[in-house]
Amino acid sequence: MPNHHEGQLLTAPFNMDTLEMSRVDPGLGEEIRNLRKARRLTLGALAEATGLSTGFISQIERAQNRPSVTALFRISRALGVSVSWFFPGPEASNPNASDPDSPDQNTADRSIIVRRTERRAIAYDDGIRDELLTPGLGGKLELLSCRFAPGSGVDTVYAHEGEEAGLVLSGVLELWVGDAHHRLEAGDSFAFDSATPHRYRNPSETETIVIWALTPPSF
Repeated sequence: MPNHHEGQLLTAPFNMDTLEMSRVDPGLGEEIRNLRKARRLTLGALAEATGLSTGFISQIERAQNRPSVTALFRISRALGVSVSWFFPGPEASNPNASDPDSPDQNTADRSIIVRRTERRAIAYDDGIRDELLTPGLGGKLELLSCRFAPGSGVDTVYAHEGEEAGLVLSGVLELWVGDAHHRLEAGDSFAFDSATPHRYRNPSETETIVIWALTPPSF
């Protein structure tokens, strides 16, 4: 995956009412499980990182228990996301929210469609922002919009399971795959086996935007 985690996670704004809605959402457990698996963490590893019991986390993932606000903060931090990751999409961003017959009110629609204003995002203090373009992490494919501030990138070479591909929408991206170094500009695309050591950065003085696909999901 685009491993942007050398920077520090920035906390997104939220309010307690929205957090409470997320805490009691029946789909919360599945979201936590999918993100944990995408992070390649076992239940035991997540339990150790949060200080919660393995059994309690398992119950949350199976919708047999609800996390407290404190527990949800611990889980989100251990999974490398802001707690706002688990918030439901804002109804205010849906132009048809007041129409009960609108297909956008259908759960099936939200399992297929991601509205531009409802993307889940992670921002880092080194100037990188990831937006999830697929509805969730439970499938076999993940699609991201990655925005790189000037000079931002990953200096550490890394490798992992899967494949990835991308399209540079704007700006410049330097990409190292194995022993090869590539410079990509707007309109250029790439694909490689993620098991090959790789890294990347934006060497320019303007923002770079890349649409990045990964399989399996590893957000």
